[in-house]
Amino acid sequence: MATHTLSLTLMPDSTQRLSNLCGRLNEHIHQIEAFLGLRIQQRGNIFQLSGTETVVVAASQLLESLYAGTAQSHLLSPHLLHLALQELKHGEEMSTQQGDSGGSIKTPKTLIKPRSRHQQEYVVSIHHHDINFGVGPAGTGKTYLAVACAVAALIRNQVDRILLVRPAVEAGEKLGFLPGDLTQKIDPYLRPLYDALYEMLGFDKVARLIEKNIIEVAPLAYMRGRTLNNAFIILDESQNTTATQMKMFLTRIGSGSTAVITGDITQIDLPKGERSGLVHVIKVLAGINEISFTYFNARDVVRHRLVQRIVEAYDEFDRNSVSQLSGQETSQLNERES
Repeated sequence: MATHTLSLTLMPDSTQRLSNLCGRLNEHIHQIEAFLGLRIQQRGNIFQLSGTETVVVAASQLLESLYAGTAQSHLLSPHLLHLALQELKHGEEMSTQQGDSGGSIKTPKTLIKPRSRHQQEYVVSIHHHDINFGVGPAGTGKTYLAVACAVAALIRNQVDRILLVRPAVEAGEKLGFLPGDLTQKIDPYLRPLYDALYEMLGFDKVARLIEKNIIEVAPLAYMRGRTLNNAFIILDESQNTTATQMKMFLTRIGSGSTAVITGDITQIDLPKGERSGLVHVIKVLAGINEISFTYFNARDVVRHRLVQRIVEAYDEFDRNSVSQLSGQETSQLNERES
């Protein structure tokens, strides 16, 4: 494929802004080169880009956009650059699906924007379905976007309250070993939900809403026997529910409510031999069109850029392990037949 060269001059010529754009020892430039597969040479505010025509044009637009952002004195970090690159990678797919109901989510403290096609589909589904499943690896924004949608719905008076629910099962730990009463024991497991709420509403407002029971945080075991009307309900870490618990939770949902169930089927912490309610429910409810399922993958990871590489490495290792196991079984079968 032919190499295309483009010269880009960024104005105004500001040493401070260019330093912010390029990063320490040009780490941001190297990150863009590695991600997009092109070569960038810089002298002052003049950048020489070499690569395929499509990549060079995309990189020039990215550099102009990032440089414009430095005018507001925003510090560009490798993490923020990773998010921008992910957004650029999915930009064409996003633009074809962007709609009023699936765009940015406005909360009192921040504006949240889906950064990949799957995140976009997820937000659209939450707006249009009463029951939604978000399934995928850690760091893909499943819980964060669900909390954002819940906060937005509460602010717009579409629901009367928010319920945040998690099963009390974590990586082999026993609740009995934790100090305090049940509320204090369950709090560490709900910390990611609290953190998202604090970011979107502020610490004081979250405290007041919890005090008024407008935001309720509860272990899954406390859902039995309840009917949840006019509420936005989030069940997080649902891979650690049993099939019975998942059925119990889904049958609590009342009129005017929206439920979002998130989980990662590769990180199940249930006792050996116990069937995951999330794995089970995907098979049971797959044919019901009114229920949405959004499946995330490593490309949707919005944490540290190495998290994406880690998830991909684990997926590749698992695929190779299955392939090797299948090969061993085939060899053993052939030996028996011979």
